[in-house]
Amino acid sequence: MRAAYSAQEIRAAEEPLLAALPDGTLMARAAFALARRCADLLGRVYGARVVVLAGSGGNGGDALYAGAHLARRGARVDAVVLADSAHPGALAACRVAGCRLWDAGVDPVGLLGAADLVIDGMVGIGGTGPLRAPMARIATTLDERDPGPLVVAVDIPSGVTASTGEVPAAAIAADVTVTFGALKAGLVIDPGASYAGRVEVIDIGLTLPAPEVTLLDAEDVAGLASEPSALSDKYRRGVLGVLSGSAAYPGAAALSVGGALATGVGMLRFVGPAGPAELVRHRWPEAVVTVVEPGDRRDVADVGWVQAWVAGPGLGADPEAGRLLASVLASDVPVLLDADAITWLAANPGALRGRRAPTLLTPHVGEFARLTGDDVEVVRARRLERVRAAAASWEATVLLKGSTTLVATPDGIARVNSAATAYLATAGSGDVLSGVCGALLAGGVDTLDAGSGGAFVHGLAALRAIGVPPVSITAMDIVDAIPEAIRSLRR
Repeated sequence: MRAAYSAQEIRAAEEPLLAALPDGTLMARAAFALARRCADLLGRVYGARVVVLAGSGGNGGDALYAGAHLARRGARVDAVVLADSAHPGALAACRVAGCRLWDAGVDPVGLLGAADLVIDGMVGIGGTGPLRAPMARIATTLDERDPGPLVVAVDIPSGVTASTGEVPAAAIAADVTVTFGALKAGLVIDPGASYAGRVEVIDIGLTLPAPEVTLLDAEDVAGLASEPSALSDKYRRGVLGVLSGSAAYPGAAALSVGGALATGVGMLRFVGPAGPAELVRHRWPEAVVTVVEPGDRRDVADVGWVQAWVAGPGLGADPEAGRLLASVLASDVPVLLDADAITWLAANPGALRGRRAPTLLTPHVGEFARLTGDDVEVVRARRLERVRAAAASWEATVLLKGSTTLVATPDGIARVNSAATAYLATAGSGDVLSGVCGALLAGGVDTLDAGSGGAFVHGLAALRAIGVPPVSITAMDIVDAIPEAIRSLRR
């Protein structure tokens, strides 16, 4: 499991080390590692043209010292100093090494156009809000150049909020971000993650606290979908109930059921109208199917014992769907609510009140906005903040789907899905995810692990389905690839 930290946590971890080491030691470590990585990217340093963009504070100092290292190896280094309070020792090192120094009044277009590599040290990890005019112009100039120079960001691309990944306005789009001490949350959460390029973490000796933001790796997920033992039977392996599908969206039933069965449950009980039920019977004959039509007045408790429920994919918004959803939430087992169940919950905000069993909500951005009253663009821009707030407000674990899938608990713990691909943006993909997470819930996994582990398996299956070179896939392709994805995790 990898940890990601806020700027405040990194700063707090740096303080005792700064106090214990001789002045400038940490900056020297960082600058040397940065210069070495830049040299690797250039290949041939002698004669290369490098532009250093330096603001105030530690990141500006790191960038200037790295520029001095490269200049001593024969690079032509132009250092654009964008702050009156730039690090004095680093400025002196640049002068001694032969760097050309420019102030914020220089027109950067010519310098950037001739550069082989740009080192972005304009703003540090404490920066928030939009970039100021000279810096914003530089970010825009770099963004418009195609092809442009290689861009290496120091710690965090300027314009990206290190703690959250928010990007208020223009930002530097880096090819590589060299970050010091630990991964910053803003480097792995969109929109900031899309500006970071390849992220490389340099150890500078920090002692860090237990993280509030983490990313699961393969070994973390491998044990969640447990293998049967000699003592296993279908009941011990987990019994999942699935309430999904409608006349308008019958395929959602087959996809959510397929996702669950491919992940591994001992038994699956499906509840839904006749059309989706027939589709499930035909595609998944192992499912135990109960048909419930409007007016039957049957309760989901009548279908038999389950250890978790998935409810909502393609269910529709009629009163019968609402009645069945209320019945599911009245159960004392974990419940996953997705799709139409999220829309119903937004209209029935008291439905979770008094519920004692765990609840996992899995909205996409539009459903999340309906649930919380947020503007869709606010959700996209401030994903971490909004998903944490929603989890606390609803007293449930919330999985927010999207370019960065986040899972948050009411106490503020968050996980970022590291197995992702844009090819997941296909109709029915979310229905499959609900089944994967539901299977884990039925197997006894808690909501945080079920949501984050399920998202990892779902993403890994999609990556396997698209292949190399990638091809377009359907939701059922993801279902078909789940068993091999799980096998690869166990290997």
